[in-house]
Amino acid sequence: MEKTNNRQQTIYGLRPVIEAIDSGAQIERIFIQNALAGPLANELKSHIRERQIPFQYVPVEKLNRMASGNHQGVVATIAPVKYQNFIDIIENHSDTALIVLLDHVTDVRNMGAIARTAECAGATALVVPDHGSAAINDDAIKTSSGALLRLPVCREQNLKTVVNLAKQYGLQGVAATEKGAELYTEVDFSQPTLLIMGAEETGISPEMMRMADVRAKLPMKGEIQSLNVSVAAGVFLYEVLRQRSIEKC
Repeated sequence: MEKTNNRQQTIYGLRPVIEAIDSGAQIERIFIQNALAGPLANELKSHIRERQIPFQYVPVEKLNRMASGNHQGVVATIAPVKYQNFIDIIENHSDTALIVLLDHVTDVRNMGAIARTAECAGATALVVPDHGSAAINDDAIKTSSGALLRLPVCREQNLKTVVNLAKQYGLQGVAATEKGAELYTEVDFSQPTLLIMGAEETGISPEMMRMADVRAKLPMKGEIQSLNVSVAAGVFLYEVLRQRSIEKC
C-alpha cells in the first residue's frame, strides 16, 4: 500500500515494496523490522542487495508510526528527486565541472541551504552518500527553495570511488577545512573542481582528507574557529564563481 503525507511518500507491505523496486521507483530508504524472516522478506533483501538500496533495521514501533495499515514489517520512503549517475555527470561536464561532495552532512536544513547556493553559483551537481547523510525529503527541498529539483543530485555508495573518478577525469579535489594549508582565495578554481564539504560535527573524514589534492581554509578572526557547513560552502562556491567570472572577462 501507499500513502502520502506532508513530509514524504511511503510504500508499505512486502509485495508493494518489491513491486516498487522492480518498477524503478526512486527509493530513498527501506525500513525493515528487526528479525523479519520468510520467503518474501528474503526476496526483498535480495532486491535490496542487487540494487544497493539504503536500508535500516528498526523496531516494529517505528514502522507502526510510519504506516497506517498492515506494513508486514517493511516501509519504504520514496525519494522526491530523481538521482543521477555520477559517471554520466562527469563524462558530460569534466572540462567545466564544479561538483559539491557532501561527506555525511546530516542536517536537512544544511543540505537544502548548500543545494540552494550551489544551484545559484552554477554548480554542476551535488554528491551525497547513500548512508549516513541527511534525507533529501520535502523539508530539504523547501529549505533549498526548490534547488534540489533543479540541481542534479548523485547518491553514491562509495565516496572514495567518486573522488577517484573525478581525478581520472581531471578534476582537482578541494577539501574545505580549517586545518588547510592554503587560503581559499589562493586555490585555482578555474580548474574543474570537486569541492568536498564535511559533516557538521566531525568535518571531512580522514580518508577523504587524504584523497584531496588541496586543503583550503577560510580566514578566522574570532574565537569560534569554524563556520556552519552551509555558510562555508557558500563562501567557497562564490569564490569559484568570482574566479571563473574574471577569467571570462
